[in-house]
Amino acid sequence: MLPRIADSLSFLYLDIVRVVQDDTGVCAEITSADRGTETVYLPTAALGCVLLGPGTSITARALATLARHGTTVVIAGAGGVRCYAAALPDSLTTVWLERQVRAWADDTSRLAVATAMYEQRFGRGAAPAGSNLAQLRGFEGDRVKALYRLLAQQHRIGRFRRNYDPKSWDTQDPVNLALSSANTCLYGIVHAAILALGCSPALGFIHSGNQQAFVYDIADLYKAELTIPLAFSLHSSQYPEADARRSFRDGLQLFRLLPRIVTDIQRLLEPGQQTATPDPEEQLVDLWDPVSGVLPGGVNYSTEQTL
Repeated sequence: MLPRIADSLSFLYLDIVRVVQDDTGVCAEITSADRGTETVYLPTAALGCVLLGPGTSITARALATLARHGTTVVIAGAGGVRCYAAALPDSLTTVWLERQVRAWADDTSRLAVATAMYEQRFGRGAAPAGSNLAQLRGFEGDRVKALYRLLAQQHRIGRFRRNYDPKSWDTQDPVNLALSSANTCLYGIVHAAILALGCSPALGFIHSGNQQAFVYDIADLYKAELTIPLAFSLHSSQYPEADARRSFRDGLQLFRLLPRIVTDIQRLLEPGQQTATPDPEEQLVDLWDPVSGVLPGGVNYSTEQTL
């Protein structure tokens, strides 16, 4: 009952194309003055999730075919770093949703999942046996503050205090702006993975009371590795928000993170299950070019680095 999102051909990101259904199947079309209309057929039966980026349109027939094949369709931002909406097929398995609900509804199992999340972030044994959630939050706060101090010393920026205030957005320092922007990108990718699994983004184990509570839980697993160091590296940037989004996207986080997120969620919700850990360096997808042949995926070939 493992969802196809965990496979190497589990998800597909598209942008600046038109997705249509013809007599053969679902295809992506792009039209240019030099080369006319080019068509690439999508392997709908092998896709667990399709992410539609900017400049993409899809017909009702194509969407219906994807739904019949059990493919989740996510409306995403550039590079998959935002998640705006999703269409979930009726045939999407509820196995992982049921496991999430059972773990969330029982206080003991909910605390066990929350403890496992903290130990994944800070190492096995980081949460002493018998710790309650309030104590876990205290341990987390101490470790995150220590990370902030370490990075502030490395980048020689003096004392840093995390501050997120939407009402005074423009008055915040570059590190806070970059961190908020990078975290938003991370939330989008996590949200897409959760939806593709069929889990509920609202049923969090540490966070609560928000439609993205589980998104925040899972995203926290990766912030110390991905978004926090990135934000501190942009402490002198004139445009920290745009630079953070661009750097996060150009780092190929979409393709490296999705399989990893799925594996981590499965391990948290069913600890005894044997799940293969995806290789972050594995080349999951290549690009086709009629002149050069196969090109490596995960490379931004644009001459203009904008977002």
